[in-house]
Amino acid sequence: MVRRGLVVIGASLAGLRAVESARKAAYDGPVTLVGAEHHLPYDRPPLSKRFLEGSDATETVFRDEAYLRDELDVDVRLGDPASGLDCSERVVHIGDRELPYDGLVVATGADARPLPGTSGLSGVHTLRTLDDARSVRSALHSGARTVVVGAGFIGSEVASSARKHGVDVTVVEAAPVPLTRSVGTRMGALLGELHTREGVELRLGVGVEQVKGGDSVESVILSDGTELPADLVVVGIGAAPSTRWLEASSIQLDDRDRGVLCDETLAASAPGVYAAGDVCHWVSELFDGRLRLEHWTSAAEQGALAARNALDPANAKAYDTVPYFWSDWYDSRIQFVGEPDCDDILVVDEPQWEDGKLLTLYRKGDRVIGALTVNRPTLIMKLRRMISKRATWSEAVAFAEEKTAI
Repeated sequence: MVRRGLVVIGASLAGLRAVESARKAAYDGPVTLVGAEHHLPYDRPPLSKRFLEGSDATETVFRDEAYLRDELDVDVRLGDPASGLDCSERVVHIGDRELPYDGLVVATGADARPLPGTSGLSGVHTLRTLDDARSVRSALHSGARTVVVGAGFIGSEVASSARKHGVDVTVVEAAPVPLTRSVGTRMGALLGELHTREGVELRLGVGVEQVKGGDSVESVILSDGTELPADLVVVGIGAAPSTRWLEASSIQLDDRDRGVLCDETLAASAPGVYAAGDVCHWVSELFDGRLRLEHWTSAAEQGALAARNALDPANAKAYDTVPYFWSDWYDSRIQFVGEPDCDDILVVDEPQWEDGKLLTLYRKGDRVIGALTVNRPTLIMKLRRMISKRATWSEAVAFAEEKTAI
């Protein structure tokens, strides 16, 4: 029988970890990595952090082409997005070509949501790709008057980078409090204070009515009638799983965001197909339901496991994790573990922004299910382990109060 091999769609962090994992598992069959962008797999978090502040693009590339092609013996196909999937024949369509597979890992990530009515208008950017980041950095270097739409983590990191360039920036957020879905209302309000302390104008509870300009953006009209002059508009209003190429296939997608529905082993609804990273909805035993994460750590973990399970489905292992993400604003490192959907929160140390520290615990029932820290890097991973071991609320509170008293 001819070995079709392992095919990984998405030259992302998850995709890279998938091909690396296959070779670490001593798989000696064909491995193909397909990417929609022309770039080798690169690290996305620095694009809204260090890269905007001036670091070199080569610092974001994970592996060079020689490593992938020669050392890992991977057939790398870049600038070639998948266009369809035939699960019965086990074939991926790439334009008018067919790529057969024995095992398939879907790691196509997510696409940034655009701001309606701004297509083709120069100076309006999302921030998802390296090319996006290059355009935004160039505008910041030239001192562009900047409006950020969306006070989530991407938008907040862009605002922070803009201020480091000495650029005046306004952040517009339709919700009355930033980051409510990510960290909750009370903590979102506290984190918003970091912006105002750095001279960022934070416009909350107001939407964008129109972006004006001829060929290039000139101003942003808000829903309350305010007009903000702008040379650069950065849109950070979320992302959607990149699964349009799967719509005509038999792969089951989530009704709301169209992510790939998977079981606890990351297996999708068709034999041999697994998903990893931003596209993947999987069943979490620890959190008793489905999760889909857009986090660096889970993408890396899922990519590695999805490949191993695709190659040896009879011995597929379940995936679970305590979600973890971080964000750098100004001189603060914000870290979150667990889930923010809770019954109650406890601010263990009320923030004194002079020392820049914060620790908050999230409770559900009698368990600690989440923790938020600012500038407390030694505590967050200990709290993550406590959540993974289903620590009680009283155990977590005692630990946190002891550590913050030191």
